[in-house]
Amino acid sequence: MEKIVSLCKRRGFVFPSSEIYGGLANTWDYGPYGAELRKNIKDRWWKKFVQDREDMVGLDAALIMNPKVWEASGHLANFKDPLVECEKCHNRFREEDLEEKKCPDCGGKLTTPKQFNLMFKTFFGPAEESANIAYFRPETAQGIFVNFKNIIDTTRKRIPFGIAQIGKAFRNEITPGNFIFR
Repeated sequence: MEKIVSLCKRRGFVFPSSEIYGGLANTWDYGPYGAELRKNIKDRWWKKFVQDREDMVGLDAALIMNPKVWEASGHLANFKDPLVECEKCHNRFREEDLEEKKCPDCGGKLTTPKQFNLMFKTFFGPAEESANIAYFRPETAQGIFVNFKNIIDTTRKRIPFGIAQIGKAFRNEITPGNFIFR
């Protein structure tokens, strides 16, 4: 993987994000050629699967949604991974990724698992109060679900039909990695 990352950086496809300030683990910026490649892929995908089909419509939903959406979908209660921490080196891991009940890095003892919410929390508005808590979307599907009636009403589509969306999702993962792939 290191060779691929190095090649992509040298050729202007992908750069480590915030690199001049030490970077931010597993975050990436698309360079001039990467941005163009992404745009071309998205444009072709959109044409083939949305514009060229009678049974598809598109949507571009907001990145932040009302917390009630995430409560209703079960994300607030269930979008979690079990987190363990090494008592010696303090590295953190998803419990289910470990084959043994000891730290894979130093062999140290692991803490009791605790549930780690994978959603990025933020505050909407000028005050950081509990009434202003909001979340960045961890997936794009919820925007489609909450806009379903609006889409039916404005397009006059009848089931079966599809709704397509290309966009970003935000997950606060315990052990992010795998370059630009998830």
